[in-house]
Amino acid sequence: MSRTQELDAPAVRRQAAKPKVRRINPLQAVVVPVVVVLVVLLTFIWVGQLELDSIEQRSLNPDNLIARTREHLILSFVASIIVAVTAVPLGILLDRARAKWVRGIVLGLGSIGQATPAVGIIILIALIWQTGFTTALIAIIVYSFLPVLRNTVVGLEEVDPNVTEAATGMGMRPWQVLFRIKLPLAVPVIAAGLRTSLVFAVSVATIGAFIAAGGLGEIIISGLKLQRMPVLIVGAVLVAAIAVLVDWLAGIVEEIVRPRGL
Repeated sequence: MSRTQELDAPAVRRQAAKPKVRRINPLQAVVVPVVVVLVVLLTFIWVGQLELDSIEQRSLNPDNLIARTREHLILSFVASIIVAVTAVPLGILLDRARAKWVRGIVLGLGSIGQATPAVGIIILIALIWQTGFTTALIAIIVYSFLPVLRNTVVGLEEVDPNVTEAATGMGMRPWQVLFRIKLPLAVPVIAAGLRTSLVFAVSVATIGAFIAAGGLGEIIISGLKLQRMPVLIVGAVLVAAIAVLVDWLAGIVEEIVRPRGL
């Protein structure tokens, strides 16, 4: 080894020892929220220039909009959290199950839940049980459960068997292989499922207004029933803005948790 190589070796080792931080594309991180905010602002500027009647003023009252938005966010995020803490562990159990038919049955039941129209699920549960927040929450969970469950199973299955065999050959126990090898490699696929589920939850929460669950769906329904176009447009723009921002934020998180090299 030459003198120059000896001097450079410590520097190379120090550089290799530095943690590699995943950088987010600044354009991706800025453009989407800026566009969404501009669309929402332009919508409210347009509404502010209109002569609203008493019904429109009551529906578009700031307190009413804030209350409906808060209900919508609570309904969406509570459902998404419940799905995440139940679907991911279930997917891990299915991956560990020796009987393949068990996995097929569970995924089949999940497919039925997603194939059924969201309105049908909500109305059916409301007829069997009751109306309100809890019923809408259950319907959203049923509808958005499959993407997380399926992506968890698929993500774990796609891990190269040679990698797990090598880890086992190094003396790792099954739980160590799962948590230190398979799950980190499956994170991108699982995160994509969670992202899809979250967007589903925001969208389906709009239908909860049909069973008195609150949310921005009430504003949209009021605009449709009373034929008030400004009310309808404001409700639709707010729901779309929330869905786009949630998808954008989930995409940023997905890039952050993705292991280097994947």
